[in-house]
Amino acid sequence: MSASRSSGTTDALGPEEGPEGEPAGPLGGAAIPGAELLAALLDGMDAALCAFDADGTVTHWNREAERILGWSADEAVGRPGFAGWAVRRADADEVQGRLMAVMDGPGRQVHEFALLRKDGGRVLVRTQSAGVRSVDGKPAGVYCAFSEVHAQIDLERAIALSEALFEDASWGVVLVDVDLRPTVVNAHAARALGGGRTTLLGRPLGELIVQGVEDLEGALQHVLAAGAPPAPAELWVTLRTADGDRRRCWRSGFLRLASPLAEEPVPLGVGWLFQDVTAAKLAAQDADRVRFRSNQLHRASRSAAECEDPMEAATTSLDYALAGFADHALIDLVVGERLVRAAATPSDAPGPCLPVAGGGIPLRYAPGHPALQALDRTGSVRATAGARAAGEWATERRWPADSVHALCVVLRSRGRTLGVVTFLRAAHRTAFERPDAVYAESTADRVAASVDLHRSLAAGKDGYGTDSSRSGV
Repeated sequence: MSASRSSGTTDALGPEEGPEGEPAGPLGGAAIPGAELLAALLDGMDAALCAFDADGTVTHWNREAERILGWSADEAVGRPGFAGWAVRRADADEVQGRLMAVMDGPGRQVHEFALLRKDGGRVLVRTQSAGVRSVDGKPAGVYCAFSEVHAQIDLERAIALSEALFEDASWGVVLVDVDLRPTVVNAHAARALGGGRTTLLGRPLGELIVQGVEDLEGALQHVLAAGAPPAPAELWVTLRTADGDRRRCWRSGFLRLASPLAEEPVPLGVGWLFQDVTAAKLAAQDADRVRFRSNQLHRASRSAAECEDPMEAATTSLDYALAGFADHALIDLVVGERLVRAAATPSDAPGPCLPVAGGGIPLRYAPGHPALQALDRTGSVRATAGARAAGEWATERRWPADSVHALCVVLRSRGRTLGVVTFLRAAHRTAFERPDAVYAESTADRVAASVDLHRSLAAGKDGYGTDSSRSGV
């Protein structure tokens, strides 16, 4: 069914006729007749459209108008206005007057009307109408495009939401194309990524993220292939900034974007929304770490209390402390003016801390050794290999070859310095930090108490022998 019953209007839009009276296309082939072309255009529109001539008679009616109101083009075209069929008679004059008033003025007018469906129901529509003029410039009629108000409001809400997300959102929003390059970045995301909203566009994510880009790109590829994941994902990344690398945790959600204009879903890319939860994650990790270490200290105290040999109690305390904390532990005790190795974990494999067989030989620590510094300062000393070769650095200090980070804590009991306990980490762990030193000092207090008891029992009295403490400390 043609959407038009006015052949003069549609013929005027058609191509010029060829010499034999047939329409000719631009390349000499047969052209689509004007009436059919106009009917196809009108019926393919997403909005409902109708038109009136200068007398108010309906001249055009497309399929979307039929879908909304239920009246077909056969039933609508040729009727004198909306009265009695598409509008209640009581409202017909007002509606018709407002629609036709635009014919004598410039521009478009927007109105909201309650129209009647063929089944008797009412539907609220929003209309945009404009006048149509003939070749000589005289008013020739009015065209009116309309849609259901709730659909229009939904569209406006979608547009408003999109604009708000890309302007004022308190989380990052990035649109990534199928090549995994940012195409739209909101202000929050630009700050998080360390760039401007325009300078980030089209750049590979690997230029912005030093570590963790594989996980992010893997998530984006999964969304393109299989759709959005059921829950947000937490991704740890390291960003390259002017102030150095920064490690961040982003709680990310992903949405696959598809074109609404295609019959089959055509991927346009991925919508990536994220929040920086680094502070919360670090706080949770710290809380978990403190909880675990407190539990380890409690277990160590319970186990040490069951040991008959105080030195066994000291090594037991170290065994509990090593879990998740360090790879090696050494106990060096003061004998005279020198340090002597009393107990240690295996240097070539994980294992318990055990007394050193045949001990008593002084350690050849060079001046400035971290253990000697801890004795001099009566406090904790942290050290790391840094850029130096780990094996060489550890060998010079008489430590296991895989040691990269060290923490030396002085052993103190009853106002005397008994020695040093050293915790060592391999390259797969991070360097010791201040919270680590606090934990190590709590462990050292328990070890020192056990060592003190061991020496007291060995001396047969409640004090130190003259050769068991470092003079002047």
